[in-house]
Amino acid sequence: MKRTTLSLIAAGAALAAVTSVAAVAAPEEGPAATGKAAQQPVERTSLLCPAPSSSELAETTYTAYTPKTEVSSDSGTAALVPAARSLAGKDDKKGDEKDDKGDEKGEEEKPFLAVKKQGAPVTAEENGSGAPALIGLAEGSLAPGWSAQQTTHFTAGAGRGLHGAACSAPDTDFWFPGASTAEDRSDYLHLTNPDDAAAVVDIELYGKDGALDSEVGEGIQVPPRSSVPVLLSTLTGKPQTNLTVHVTARSGRVAAAVQALDQKVGGDWLTPSAEPSASVVLPGIPKDATAVRLVAFAPGSADADLKVSLAGPNGSLSPAGNETLHLKSGMTTAVDLADVTRGEPGSLVLTPTGDSGDTPVVAAVRVIRGKGGDQESAFIPAARPVGDRATVTGNGAKGTYLSLTAPGKAAKVRVTASAGTGGGTAATKTYSVGAGRTLAADVPLPDSLKGTYALTVETVSGGPVHASRTLTLSGAAADGISMFTVQNLTDDRGTVTVPAARPEMGVLLD
Repeated sequence: MKRTTLSLIAAGAALAAVTSVAAVAAPEEGPAATGKAAQQPVERTSLLCPAPSSSELAETTYTAYTPKTEVSSDSGTAALVPAARSLAGKDDKKGDEKDDKGDEKGEEEKPFLAVKKQGAPVTAEENGSGAPALIGLAEGSLAPGWSAQQTTHFTAGAGRGLHGAACSAPDTDFWFPGASTAEDRSDYLHLTNPDDAAAVVDIELYGKDGALDSEVGEGIQVPPRSSVPVLLSTLTGKPQTNLTVHVTARSGRVAAAVQALDQKVGGDWLTPSAEPSASVVLPGIPKDATAVRLVAFAPGSADADLKVSLAGPNGSLSPAGNETLHLKSGMTTAVDLADVTRGEPGSLVLTPTGDSGDTPVVAAVRVIRGKGGDQESAFIPAARPVGDRATVTGNGAKGTYLSLTAPGKAAKVRVTASAGTGGGTAATKTYSVGAGRTLAADVPLPDSLKGTYALTVETVSGGPVHASRTLTLSGAAADGISMFTVQNLTDDRGTVTVPAARPEMGVLLD
């Protein structure tokens, strides 16, 4: 037999073998079988928590939780460890101890806070100014929907009050309308780097007249697995009451949050606004707000004209005298809306006017409760929709409020309260939210609750829903101040789209 014939036979046999393996290996179900993309649970999630406070009086509670899913809960890890240390639970610097082979051994470090199984929240506490920033990693069945929160309170000093922040995933671009370098404010931008290489970050500041000159904000180094606080007033010479801060990672990735400390009205964390969009929703302004300041910014090259609406329990209306808002490109605009809610909970909705086009904007509000020396403040940035599912942790039996807003179409959502950190049984309730309305939901409480619990919100049907959770603290623990903090609930991105795949034999004939 000729060599050419033998080669063709061999090639044919090899092709038949590969085809057979591909046919056997092809899954019976899923994207490859249906020819359609599918949603699959994520296998890895990162969360970063900023250093909570520099006050010696600070008392900080951390909570973490992974909601129950169809993924097996028997495997996976989810842990938070102090920044500047390895996510694997080992110190950066190895000790002198050696193993049997003469190699240096890393000292094993116990995680600061670790989730052991789905549906079971965990908690830890840290007091004083020494509480570090935390770096977290979840893998396997504990990754989809993993959420964490830090809540701090202290009763004296600049910023005294209740400070809450949901730990966030790293990214490369952030907008913070509502920051300030006014004389009575000390705003710190916290940058946390989860990776093994240094990150390089640029900070831009925009006031009422446009960009502020600041070479100091360029090329800020954030070392590996560490957190760096930057006092915003050191980046510019002239105090600015209302600022928009733009943070971009030139290399690497970081988590970013601004801690606002006010000498007169307390303080809280200002988290990033949702990415620039033509329409934005700022959900969950408390019914007893005594002052509301809206700060907005158009980052593009075009001005923006917006309609301002307050979505309340009975529908939407425009605040008298502030029905519209004009934003000049690159300039921060602030509007004081006083007690715009007038005794009813509500959410601000900004939409483009008919002749303004779809210019993207970012926005946030500062909310003040109380009067005189008992005033306390918090921030609500523009929120992304809840999406399929969103979770917020650290809720107590008292002082927890949930706000649900459907800015367009009516919607139905399902809210699940998990078991408590010390025990209890989960409870679920379904709510209908009217179009253009805000619902102050009667939060379901777990049966036989002990400790704190997590709230998970899922969109069942209808249009997009925006949500926020308010925590309040009063009485002796708050020294007579109406302390509060607000966190938005946004899609936890617990699933990822997996594209369809099928065997392609053409690659063997190239």
